[in-house]
Amino acid sequence: MTGGTGGTGEAGRGTGRPIRVLVVEDDPVAADAHVMYVGRVPGFTAVGKAHTGAEARRALEREPVDLLLLDLHLPDVHGLQLARSLRAAGYHADVIAVTSARDLTVVREGVSLGVVQYVLKPFTFATLRDRLVRYAEFRASAGEASGQDEVDRALATLRAPGPAALPKGLSGPTLERVTGVLRRCEEGLTAAGVAEAVGISRITARRYLEHLVDAGRAGRSPQYGQVGRPELVYRWVRGAPPGRGV
Repeated sequence: MTGGTGGTGEAGRGTGRPIRVLVVEDDPVAADAHVMYVGRVPGFTAVGKAHTGAEARRALEREPVDLLLLDLHLPDVHGLQLARSLRAAGYHADVIAVTSARDLTVVREGVSLGVVQYVLKPFTFATLRDRLVRYAEFRASAGEASGQDEVDRALATLRAPGPAALPKGLSGPTLERVTGVLRRCEEGLTAAGVAEAVGISRITARRYLEHLVDAGRAGRSPQYGQVGRPELVYRWVRGAPPGRGV
């Protein structure tokens, strides 16, 4: 959906202006997080958020947008159907699709609709930042290519080298177990409680819990007992998606 008519602007394309992003996400907590993430990446600005396909259409009518950060599972329309209808209506914003689905058929269909990147939920700020930076580099490509190699290099900027790595010493399977334990306990757990449930040391449990806090998936608060220092209790953030790589 690259172009610039029907509600999309040329901001950010060689003008020095930021790339304008519309976040389309039905979960309010996730939408706020994605808006915050976009705002933290130099060269990008979130111009708004929409929770449905209908809201996204109205937002596009109000102001120019260069890029949609588009959740594929909206309450009123599938994200790819929305992308198809927007393209037919003359909206040519590019799309970074956000989805928890792993269906490669959907991925192939999205290529023809202007989907330049896919980000699998749940994801960290570092993952989205990498995709946005690569998109900006691709968008900045201009002029006539000298040959096939230059075309290949331009397209390669959109390809991520792989999933964002967890901090050193953390593993995906253990993170999934810690996440599952925390999500099932609404009243929250201490690091010692998580350690006992998962079968790891308290220090290791705290590292995973602090990683979830840093990623915005968990919160912590002190719990005061009768004696001694208060313990930290960790709680899953309601509405935060589960899974590996948070």
